[in-house]
Amino acid sequence: MNHKTIFQFISEPADVNYGGNVHGGSVMKWIDQAGYACASSWSSSYCVTVYVGGIRFYSPIKIGHIVKVEAQVIYTGSTSMHIAINVFSRNIKRQEFEKKTHCIIVFVAVDDEGAPVKVPKFNATTDDEKQMEQYAIKLMDLRKQIETEMQPFL
Repeated sequence: MNHKTIFQFISEPADVNYGGNVHGGSVMKWIDQAGYACASSWSSSYCVTVYVGGIRFYSPIKIGHIVKVEAQVIYTGSTSMHIAINVFSRNIKRQEFEKKTHCIIVFVAVDDEGAPVKVPKFNATTDDEKQMEQYAIKLMDLRKQIETEMQPFL
């Protein structure tokens, strides 16, 4: 079972923001699409987004650049999947991609009635995968702390 999904395409004029670069909303849409494709492929189920965290835009993507969106499962619960997303771009005249955006999305696999369903367990095998799995676990702990802090305001 493949735990990675990669999209590549050219950013288009329709993606432009007022500053002449790719709109952040377009990048977020690509992140959600790649994350969904990765999660649904892993789980063989329809998936819903339950959390998007730590989205970080490092630098703008230019219109006409080649964009690469990499999504990979880094941790699974019983019904949830943590997907790490990295967005890269490059000028068509260059070979090297530059990292532009990073985030983590948590998806839950659901059945036709919207009830959560079990997902296959992800087993980290490489050192990089084990490091990413620990990253996901640390972020879960931080989310719990944030939820506790926010409780009086919900």
